[in-house]
Amino acid sequence: MEKTIGWNFDNHYVHLPSIFYSEVPLQPVHSPKLILLNEALAASLGLDSQALHTEEAIAQLAGNQIPKGAKPIAQAYAGHQFGHFTMLGDGRALLYGEHLTPQYERYDIALKGSGRTAYSRGGDGRAALGPMLREYIISEAMFALGIPTSRSLAVVATGETVLRETELSGAIVTRVASSHLRVGTFQYAAQWGTDKELQLLADYALEHHFPNNGNSQNRYLYLLQAVINQQASLIAKWQLVGFIHGVMNTDNMTISGETIDYGPCAFMDTYDPATVFSSIDRQGRYAYGNQPNIGGWNLMRLAEALLPLIHDNQEEAVQLAQDALQQYPQLYYQNWLTGMRTKLGLFNKEQEDGQLVEDLLELMTQYKADYTNTFIALTLEQADASELWNASAFKEWHQKWLARLTRQPQTKEMSQQLMQQHNPAVIPRNHRVEEALEAAVERGDYSLVNKLLNVLAQPFAYTKEQQAYASLPEPSQQPYRTFCGT
Repeated sequence: MEKTIGWNFDNHYVHLPSIFYSEVPLQPVHSPKLILLNEALAASLGLDSQALHTEEAIAQLAGNQIPKGAKPIAQAYAGHQFGHFTMLGDGRALLYGEHLTPQYERYDIALKGSGRTAYSRGGDGRAALGPMLREYIISEAMFALGIPTSRSLAVVATGETVLRETELSGAIVTRVASSHLRVGTFQYAAQWGTDKELQLLADYALEHHFPNNGNSQNRYLYLLQAVINQQASLIAKWQLVGFIHGVMNTDNMTISGETIDYGPCAFMDTYDPATVFSSIDRQGRYAYGNQPNIGGWNLMRLAEALLPLIHDNQEEAVQLAQDALQQYPQLYYQNWLTGMRTKLGLFNKEQEDGQLVEDLLELMTQYKADYTNTFIALTLEQADASELWNASAFKEWHQKWLARLTRQPQTKEMSQQLMQQHNPAVIPRNHRVEEALEAAVERGDYSLVNKLLNVLAQPFAYTKEQQAYASLPEPSQQPYRTFCGT
């Protein structure tokens, strides 16, 4: 183990067949500067935060110097991008390897924006400062919300510019994840690899993410079922906080069940299932209300890739996969409804709970209510001046909900406590994120970024400081749009 920084690389992915990756030579940047360091994450990884401020560490976080034990590679994968299948791969990222923590937890350490690879397809492999700061902010907010996610260890400014529509300041983010295995990795193996190579990839996934499968009669059917469970849970969590991923291509859907790739993502203000923020999603394929369906569609693509492993007989393999996939809608719905019950302070179950929730959401849509603030108001029992709270239909719903609370043994105070634990007082409001990014990118002022990160670190605290961050943006004639940041 390296004594100064604390890296402890134990790289298993490079033991897979070479079709799954390409070695990457480092492409040093001019004058790297550490902008953000996630000291809490560093400590959990067993890294020395002070050492990460040294020139040596910054050189490693910038892709100028290989950490001891690391083996830089770019991973190969494919993906359905907006429904169209294509060959892909890490076009602007490299994987240093798998770091073992003192607790023997295994995490990928990857650099995003580190330069060209064999899969760059004409791109420069670099990234702009704004999108890298966005990934840091949103991924850490998701972690604080209790949603499985990749995380950001550091952002380093490169001292160089990247050319997009204009010249932009360059940066690199260090991403930490349980792994970077994607549905698209399996699609790639099924399309361009042999059955043996596909099996080795599946065995790697089972070993790293689902090791307790020894009693399963069909290991690879178990893998499919496990990923279905993970994704049903993950997407339900997205819906419960109003998170819109923006680009749910199969190459952005992990086997681990972690959220990955924070490109055109955003959080919904006004509740509307048709909400889309991504500038490239012109058909609404990845709209908020369609995310659960797209999750199921992506899982079908994983099942197709695994068919040769699930059973030697094609028809039997298809039947087994279909049986597993049919569980997804109910698994998702149960995860979502369980979460909605907690958001409404419900400890027990009644058959009409689903309808109670749907009625509330329909009213929120009709009266253009803010999603997060509506649940905050219910939690705090503070009626606001919005059109929703003054509507007779909502007042009728409110009485039904209060009556429902009485049909459980827990007290009203216990219900309120449950709601406070599951309804965030603050989310990364889009206008607050943009405000912080503009100050950092345009003026070199990181005070707003750091303040926003501090506020988002404890989203269920309900502090006075968070109240200001719950305010809505000023009305605008232009809808909010996000971009991939490539």
